[in-house]
Amino acid sequence: MNTAKAEATLCIVGESSLTLFGKTLPQRLAVQFARAGLTRALTPADARSHAGPLIIVRADAVIDQPLVAGLLAKKDLILLASDTGVPLAAHVDASHFPAIENAFAGGSIPVIAGVLARAPADLDVAFWKALRKRETPYAHLVTPQNSDAIAWRMFMGTYKGATDLVTKHVWPRPAFYVTSYLAARHVTPNMVTTVAAAATVAAFFLFLHGMYGWGLLAAWLMTFLDTVDGKLARTTLTSSKWGDVFDHGIDLVHPPFWYIAWALGLSAWGQELSPSAFWWVTAIILGGYVVQRLFEGISIKWLGLEIHIWRRIDTFFRQITARRNPNLILLTLGWLIWRPDLGLLAVAAWTLICLVLHALQLMQGLAAKKQAGGTLTSWMAQK
Repeated sequence: MNTAKAEATLCIVGESSLTLFGKTLPQRLAVQFARAGLTRALTPADARSHAGPLIIVRADAVIDQPLVAGLLAKKDLILLASDTGVPLAAHVDASHFPAIENAFAGGSIPVIAGVLARAPADLDVAFWKALRKRETPYAHLVTPQNSDAIAWRMFMGTYKGATDLVTKHVWPRPAFYVTSYLAARHVTPNMVTTVAAAATVAAFFLFLHGMYGWGLLAAWLMTFLDTVDGKLARTTLTSSKWGDVFDHGIDLVHPPFWYIAWALGLSAWGQELSPSAFWWVTAIILGGYVVQRLFEGISIKWLGLEIHIWRRIDTFFRQITARRNPNLILLTLGWLIWRPDLGLLAVAAWTLICLVLHALQLMQGLAAKKQAGGTLTSWMAQK
């Protein structure tokens, strides 16, 4: 166990009634540090007579989670705001508490021997392996004037760097408004996931009966809520193992059933595939889906990273690869021209093309690993 983390005590200085995503700023800070393992806290009055390391944070600050971990891991550090450079937090010995408290009040950087003052950009925490992205974490002083802009920055900070084009470019703004609305009313992520699960089942039965318009509406609602529930969990600091399993379990299982239902529903349109065509199309789509998932697992195990974040081209390819949302675009286009059969054939063709490209990716990765003599490094982790 990290000694600094085990010994440090949290002290939140000042007050703030501003609320972001359903929690006041001091509440957010307390939850963040508790989730990072720091549950002991002192009032400023008690901190003045305390002996030992302190994590001191302004009550009107927002700090990205990687910076919370960075503060816990590194003593003798003052964290500065990303934009203004004013001190927001510090991990120092309790004897420095008066100097830090005065610095918070005056907005100046204290000069303390052996204590470094650093902005987020100066700390080596830009690569987020869990979210598959490279991004400098944020640390801001929140005011009524900038709270909306900071809420947007916090929301966008929850996005993965490697994802599909709909999630990356279409859903953010509407998902932000819905997430903000739900967070203020204490709707939980699992409630949203439950509605998404219902939409998933509805889409299956609607596709099965050839009701593609309504089925696509349910399917796109599901994909939208799939974005919202994850963002709601991260912005409200309520993510859980069960929620993660629930959400990702639905994501993993449902696409093959949608494609089969779509193929069977073609009979209602008089566009039923021949038996041989049905089996070829479904075998390519389902087989390609499974094999691509296997390729991703092999990449993590043998290459030491997800294939989508190895090179920039791989991250771009993740936006359009034959996964649920890009495939839904093809199905939607097929329905719009009144040829859902062509939409399904397009999904099969694109799946086959992507399967070949993923196989090439994996072979290139294995060859590069052998040449390098070790695991590969994501372009996002390179300075």
